[in-house]
Amino acid sequence: MKTLFFYLSLFALIVSCADRNSVQLNFDDTSLQQQYATKKLSENLQEKGYTLAKENGATSIEFKLDSTLGKEAFSIKNQGNTILLEGGDQTGLIYAANTIIENLKNGVPLKNIENLSESPKLAFRAIKYDLPWDTYRHSNALYQHQETCKDLGYWEEFLDMLSYNRFNALTVWNLHPFNYMIKSKNYPEASEWTDEEMKEWKHLFGSIFKMAKERGIDTYVMPFNIFVPPSFAKKHGGIAANNLEHHHYVEGDTSQVVKDYTRESVTQLLNEYPDLSGIGLTLGEGMAGMTPFEREQWIRETIIAGMQQADRTSKLIHRIPFSGNTESLGATSIEMEQITRDGIEEEAAMDAIEKPVWASMKFNWSHPHSTTKLIKVHGGKLYGKYFDPVPQDFKIVWTIRNEDFFCLRWGVEEFARAHINANTPDYVGGYFIGSETYIPAKDYFTSPEYKDKVSWEYAFERQWLFYKVWGRLLYNAETPDSVFINAFKQKYGDAYAKNLFKASNLAGKTPLRLVSFFDSTWDFTIYAEGFTYRNPDTENVEFIDIDRFIKQPPQDTTFVSIANYVKSVSNNETFPKDFTTPVMLVYDLEKDANQALDLVKDIPLDNTDLMYEVADIKTWSYMGLYMAEKIKAGIALQEYRQSGDAEKQQLAIKHLEEGLAYWDKIIEITRPIYSDMRLVHYNENEGKTWQENDHLRFHWALLRDDVLNDIEMAR
Repeated sequence: MKTLFFYLSLFALIVSCADRNSVQLNFDDTSLQQQYATKKLSENLQEKGYTLAKENGATSIEFKLDSTLGKEAFSIKNQGNTILLEGGDQTGLIYAANTIIENLKNGVPLKNIENLSESPKLAFRAIKYDLPWDTYRHSNALYQHQETCKDLGYWEEFLDMLSYNRFNALTVWNLHPFNYMIKSKNYPEASEWTDEEMKEWKHLFGSIFKMAKERGIDTYVMPFNIFVPPSFAKKHGGIAANNLEHHHYVEGDTSQVVKDYTRESVTQLLNEYPDLSGIGLTLGEGMAGMTPFEREQWIRETIIAGMQQADRTSKLIHRIPFSGNTESLGATSIEMEQITRDGIEEEAAMDAIEKPVWASMKFNWSHPHSTTKLIKVHGGKLYGKYFDPVPQDFKIVWTIRNEDFFCLRWGVEEFARAHINANTPDYVGGYFIGSETYIPAKDYFTSPEYKDKVSWEYAFERQWLFYKVWGRLLYNAETPDSVFINAFKQKYGDAYAKNLFKASNLAGKTPLRLVSFFDSTWDFTIYAEGFTYRNPDTENVEFIDIDRFIKQPPQDTTFVSIANYVKSVSNNETFPKDFTTPVMLVYDLEKDANQALDLVKDIPLDNTDLMYEVADIKTWSYMGLYMAEKIKAGIALQEYRQSGDAEKQQLAIKHLEEGLAYWDKIIEITRPIYSDMRLVHYNENEGKTWQENDHLRFHWALLRDDVLNDIEMAR
């Protein structure tokens, strides 16, 4: 009898505990976004030991729309047995559900969920994603991603990550996307695919756009202009025949048949993909020989006209042109700014185009991971016509390109936060984040020896902190550091999370300082991760040697080059208080690098993922120490060249030898864990084609002779 009583009591206890852990989700099951949110929330609840109940759950999570909160805003109200999730729209409800998931991952039980309200600082938080077909630059460094990018499983993971980090737009780019997405009704010769192949392409892109919509992510197709498929060009008597291989800087073909084909393609694309949010346009590539007005007029007669003729409204991204003359790479001008602004405002007034129009421009050209100050845009300086008077129906969006670190992890919260706070006046609506010479798909970095020992499959998973920092801070620039520290805890446990976060911030300043110190423009002109640049004399991408390092002007105009520093000191000149001299830069590099190394020195490396995380922190740190020694060497060498003081020459050699020792540390860390990597930047070396240069690879070990050569140059 006692035994029976014991088992009955135990059964009652188990049932009672199960009831206390039961959760009922009440939501609108006709909403794709709420279906997605509850699916992800259900998975995480079950992982944490909760059971799902159709009714009478111990805890009820209620989804409710409240438009008064504003677009993408949300609130969480813990009312005891009920947790109320309110969203200003469907996307806001996704963010509310993801916040519950984040709490669960942080070990917070439902009963302890705290009340919270958040709203977006910036309405446009986009990823720039270059597709691996008909790429802007031709390279197997890009084509190697084709198989991965045809895998919908990859896109599901990538879009989940974007939504979780609160990005709300995916923009897909290539030179001519239309023949991959539609079979033109009036120009079937533009398609090179069989009907079955076309069906596969349409399933791929239709699924991507649908999955994005479910996750509260807008999608845009971003073609470059003016390009047509080779089959179309050949069919029409050599139209665009000088550009069958799709080089990006060529004469514009303004024939009527190209206009008609482009316009009809835009209309058909919007009609056949109802989940596609909008179209982008760019003025420059494939438009040489045309004036700024002629470019705007061509766009008006093709892409804009195609949008107007579609069966629905759509959104528009109008890229700010980077040429104020007839050259593809001409300079900016005040006249171009006025023509462009007039055109954008006319587009925004059209019924077929949803407001606001997003007007994008590159912040500090192709290398904005440098200074938070706006020094230049693509083509040169800004004249202010886009901002004055403050636009009403269009918003500026900054393009934050990353052409500087693909392999090494990066995520400097301090930089991203400062950048957003310094550059978001009322006329700015958001940011693009992304690359043109890198696609975050296939992991081609990890050494084969470690492929089966790491948790990630795709390249973007390695750069998890990059996406989290930019995404969360673009949504809310006041996001506390605890969000990022907790992410480290989720991955690697509590013991070293704060150290990893702080060390990542410190070590990750190395590339920012290098690019601030070394002026650059377009993609190849610097590659910070590799300490390389495009030599204007040889037109090759090469290691930054000591001579170039001394004389190169800085990108940040408050930094002082080595040559100017030595000259000014010899003339007893002083610098403004807000300037950063090479000596000050050395101090900052050494302080942060040594502190980062100290923070991670005791972290055990028995977890392979953690080993890679620490390895990248150490690599950035040793690169910072290498840069510091190179600056000290440059100062001494320039002083020797001016004065003939042999002691200065020996001092320069000493610092370069110490720098070599740090470079060897980089090799020691990276050689076992990273493969030799394809790099788009090498594609044009020696005046050869990309196919001829396809054998070239990047790895720090492959640059050791160049590091050594600095010592010989000093001698």
